[in-house]
Amino acid sequence: MRALGRAPALSLRARLTLVYGSLFLVTSALLVTVTYVLTVRTMGQGLTRSGAVDLEAVSRLRAMAARGNLSTEDGFEQLLALREDADRRLAEQKRDVLEQLLQSSLLLMLVVGVLAVVIGYVVAGRMLRPLHRVTATARRLSESTLHQRIALDGPQDEIKDLADTFDRMLDRLDRAFDGQRRFVANASHELRTPLTINRTVLEVALASRKNPPETKALADVLLGNTARHERLIDGLLTLARSEREPAARVGTPLPDVVRGALGQLDDQALDAEVDVEARLAPAVVAGDPVLLERCAVNLLENALKYNVRDGRVWVRTGVRDGEAFLQVVNTGRPVPSYEVGSLFEPFRRLRADRTGSRDGAGLGLSIVRAVVDAHGGAIETVPRPEGGLSITVRLPVSGEPAQAAGATARPG
Repeated sequence: MRALGRAPALSLRARLTLVYGSLFLVTSALLVTVTYVLTVRTMGQGLTRSGAVDLEAVSRLRAMAARGNLSTEDGFEQLLALREDADRRLAEQKRDVLEQLLQSSLLLMLVVGVLAVVIGYVVAGRMLRPLHRVTATARRLSESTLHQRIALDGPQDEIKDLADTFDRMLDRLDRAFDGQRRFVANASHELRTPLTINRTVLEVALASRKNPPETKALADVLLGNTARHERLIDGLLTLARSEREPAARVGTPLPDVVRGALGQLDDQALDAEVDVEARLAPAVVAGDPVLLERCAVNLLENALKYNVRDGRVWVRTGVRDGEAFLQVVNTGRPVPSYEVGSLFEPFRRLRADRTGSRDGAGLGLSIVRAVVDAHGGAIETVPRPEGGLSITVRLPVSGEPAQAAGATARPG
């Protein structure tokens, strides 16, 4: 567990920048130190040689004074005093030069150090750009977008090897998921044929006058189970098709999609005694109209099925924060927050209620999630405190102009 108050870890780019800057500052400090020491030594040797030459001149002057060429000893003393004063001024000049050299070197090292940190930050960003591309691709991936690849160009270095390995892993995953989807589709097709035969036989048995009432009652029960199995197989087929990336995307107005879904569920809304209110603002998305309509049908069917008598359902479409949205809100019994995460899993349902919701196959919201993922969207599900759910589907807006759609109301 992370300790409280612990500082957040630095990013790799920040750490590389600190490493570059630290190495440059250490190297600069070492270079300034060596330069300063060599300058001091060179100036010291120059002053020593200069002092030796002057002493020789003083010796010659002393010899001249001994021969009487200098009139008095005072002249010699004055010359020696001038020499001492020159040495003092030279020492002060040496100290001033060294101080100026040190200050200039430190200032230059500071300026160049800051410049090195900035350059290091830019260079680190360019070096890590391929890794950012790998990360961005991994974030976009889902079961419906496994066909995408990084396809990194450049020299065959460590980052290129990582990207190529990631692409090969995606190839294996794509083949595995595609094989799974084909298996589900083929199995569903194979199971549909005997169920169709069974349904035909049971319908003939119910229509025959020769069969006793007990046989007809049994046939009616079996026919209901057959219908449920057919719905299950249809749901599996739809789920398998929904998990694939749409081959062709067309501009699809969400209001038209919702109107089509409402038209299919009019009778169910009347039977459930639920009022449905739709406010459909313009919103156009790029996608498969059939899958999008199935998404809307499943959302509305779920809202009707898990509702209460004299309940209500609100449907909204529009564009918000640059994204198209479809929102379905329904009344109903309270939904615990811990159940929300599992509602979109296959074959998961809420507990049975008076509407007979257990007749469903438990694939409705799973299909919704598959369709939304295939279209690059997102789902937000929030339990209502007074009961029911608020489900909002967000989809990318199409580049085509949105068609106007007025607000409508459909009484249940």
